[in-house]
Amino acid sequence: MKHLKTFTLLTIITISICIATAQQVKIVGNMKEVMNKGRLSGNIKLENIENKEHLYGLGPIENLTGEILIIDGRSYQSTVLADSTLKVEETYQLKAPFFAYSNIPNWSDESLPDSVQTIKQLEIYLNQITKNSTRPLMFKLMGTIEKATIHVLNLPKGTKVKSLEDAHKGQMNYNLSKKNCEIIGFFSTEHQTIFTQKDTFLHMHLITADRKKMGHLDDVVLKKGTMVISLPNE
Repeated sequence: MKHLKTFTLLTIITISICIATAQQVKIVGNMKEVMNKGRLSGNIKLENIENKEHLYGLGPIENLTGEILIIDGRSYQSTVLADSTLKVEETYQLKAPFFAYSNIPNWSDESLPDSVQTIKQLEIYLNQITKNSTRPLMFKLMGTIEKATIHVLNLPKGTKVKSLEDAHKGQMNYNLSKKNCEIIGFFSTEHQTIFTQKDTFLHMHLITADRKKMGHLDDVVLKKGTMVISLPNE
């Protein structure tokens, strides 16, 4: 009986460690190296990620030619066509110069307060409710946006990148309104210029429910009473 109890306890500890490890956010590459030093080639090949079950991730396509979003093991790329049309495709045949990802099998859901509608308000709210959580962390939002602006990187071939302005040459901005969306985000107070811009703790990609629009989220007004926020269930 004593051996059985010991085995059971060890099993529980092992499972807990596996769950915690699975939910840790892995960061590959460095935004500053890409934006300031022009190191645009892929540091990670998505198809080589060993565990794709309940995988979530986001980042740009290598050479800054589009955006990547992985939701629950399904990988999407968005690119800009010659006529400026936004194209979204499902594929793992992608490389990224910097990327964050995590396997999250279980989420804890709650309604987002009506007082949280903008990116800044969301940042403040997340900082408050995750002070005792493992950081960095990934989160998701599901619901309706009143309006939003997303961008898709579209760097012209051969462009020399030495600044943030250079990196965003050719990018296309798209305005959305009254759309049901899913937003996957990265939150950390310790990764500015590494995976978030220097003036924010957030890096978010938005995809519409119909999977026809996806990109880096620059601005948003969330519709009151519709949004559900989900955090990893530690």
